[in-house]
Amino acid sequence: MARKRPTINDVAAASGVSRGTVSRVLNGHANVSLAAELAVRRAVIETGFVVNRAARSLKTSRTGSIVMVLSEPQERLFEDPNFSVVLRAATRRLADRDTALVLMVAGDRGGRDRVARYLRGGHADGALLVSAHAGDPLLEAVEHSGIPVVACGAVLGRESAVPYAAADDRGGARQITEYLAGLGRRRIGMITGPLDTPGGALRMEGFTDVLGRKATKRMVVHGDYTQAGGERAMRTLLENAPALDAVFVASDLMASGALRALHDAGRAVPGDVAVGGFDDSAIATATSPMLTTVRQPLEEVAGEAVRLLVALLDGDRVESVVLPTELVVRDSA
Repeated sequence: MARKRPTINDVAAASGVSRGTVSRVLNGHANVSLAAELAVRRAVIETGFVVNRAARSLKTSRTGSIVMVLSEPQERLFEDPNFSVVLRAATRRLADRDTALVLMVAGDRGGRDRVARYLRGGHADGALLVSAHAGDPLLEAVEHSGIPVVACGAVLGRESAVPYAAADDRGGARQITEYLAGLGRRRIGMITGPLDTPGGALRMEGFTDVLGRKATKRMVVHGDYTQAGGERAMRTLLENAPALDAVFVASDLMASGALRALHDAGRAVPGDVAVGGFDDSAIATATSPMLTTVRQPLEEVAGEAVRLLVALLDGDRVESVVLPTELVVRDSA
């Protein structure tokens, strides 16, 4: 005969506490003694009890899941190490609440439509937006879904409507630009990210905060946060400003492409051209030379985004959070 599936009553009997106490532990309530919580968790393991999420959903109107929406092409998920950091940190924080994280990619119209249908179907309790672009039609669909929404990075134009956790993009860009200028570099260019993202717009603003009128259009080329895009942008920048002696690149991944273009052009780094990146991702120590860059605390940003979303789910008011960045000096500048 098939073994009977363990129930919450079995857990209560094995742990020596009431059914209500078991329920409070499983639902993450704070008003449970440490001894009772440990006893319940030990009993769950011993009995092999598994929470029936379908039944819980019917009772609480919660699905027990959060959807993370990546508004980039799918290949970016595997190329850019920043996304894996955010995904790992968010998954870990949600696991503390026994909440599942569902990743959905919305880099094209089909992806956006799938996300919109998923949210309208009530399959998630909340949404985490990653790399949201200003003007993306998905934003309206997400906001109209009726579920709490938080962004990793501000959503340009909707900062007051969508709470967010972010690194100080503008301040970090000022740090690296001031550092390059402090080295005595006088012809400093920049490769930006997409200007409909906070990292693209705010990092360029930080760059111009420092250089003012010296930040001319010919010294700024727009990139796309990919390695190939950084290489193309660097070649264009060398054509526009052959005498440049430093460049701030708005992501480490693009900076790795810029280093390749500089090598191919016979420019020594940092002798001829000093290079600064942004992120302090794993790429920063894998390049030759290793990148001087701006460290943004991505794990903490993801953790704060989850904290804000959980607070919204619990009915609390929240305020957006901006975390400081740190300049990390290595060999490229």
